[in-house]
Amino acid sequence: MNKGRWLSMLPTVCALVLRVGGEAAAQQGARSSKADTVVLRGSLDSLAQGFRGVLGYTVHNLDSGERLERRGDETFPTASLIKVSVLVTLFDMVEKGEISLDDRITMLKVDKVPGSGTLQFMHDGLELTVRDAAWLMITISDNTATNLLLDKVAIRRTWQKMEALGLPHTKIHAKSFLRITSVALDSSVKYGLGVTTPNEMARLFALLADGKAVSPRADSVMLDILAHTEDDKLLQRHVEGVTASHKTGANSDMRTECALFRLQTRVVACVLTKENVDQRWALDSEPQLTMAAMGKAITSAWPKKTAVR
Repeated sequence: MNKGRWLSMLPTVCALVLRVGGEAAAQQGARSSKADTVVLRGSLDSLAQGFRGVLGYTVHNLDSGERLERRGDETFPTASLIKVSVLVTLFDMVEKGEISLDDRITMLKVDKVPGSGTLQFMHDGLELTVRDAAWLMITISDNTATNLLLDKVAIRRTWQKMEALGLPHTKIHAKSFLRITSVALDSSVKYGLGVTTPNEMARLFALLADGKAVSPRADSVMLDILAHTEDDKLLQRHVEGVTASHKTGANSDMRTECALFRLQTRVVACVLTKENVDQRWALDSEPQLTMAAMGKAITSAWPKKTAVR
């Protein structure tokens, strides 16, 4: 080939090299964002198999499509994790103009219930907004706030919303500490406050992440509330430098948490336990340690966001 012809072809050759190089870099980037799911599954299943109780999980990378599950379609009691369904239904009603976040609620003595939260210790006649109650229900899992909202959001309305999202097994049964208000007594006796499956709760968080639970704007607000959940002793315990929108739940014989971890990719992780042998309320209890180890394994499987300097 003569020199003139070679020079005339040089731009085409360079463009081809750049294109191939760019495609290779893109493929490398895609590969780097994927986890070694064989190793991750081995780690999670080893923890699950060694757990003295029943443990189910769903892990779903929303961006790469990678998915792992164990007992994904099995029903589990939720404890306070089910409050996410109340939050979503509330914001659905707000979106439809049926209720306002600025509506006022007056808390009476009869409204106060024990367990988690601070409203039970406040003075009778305290006035707060629907927005305040939603914040307290999620961030500190306030049971009284939850019940005040359930006076506005009928229990069966939450069922209808979950079913509309394709989550037929995700149900709250009654107000907190008021089984007399149960709309499904048999299920309430079996599961307590609420019931779901790892797959369904993971699906709910995925819908929130994609702006499809209610609307992009409403879902963004809900994710911000969930990002302020104060309980960080389960999946979050050994996770550093990663933001997450999450909600936990706990009773003596169960622990639950679902989280949307913001790594370089978005990873939803839901872990639910039941029939726990170790029923201690202690940081070194088996359920606490097992879920903490699972959270570390999950968030270590994919690259984290690099710090911006």
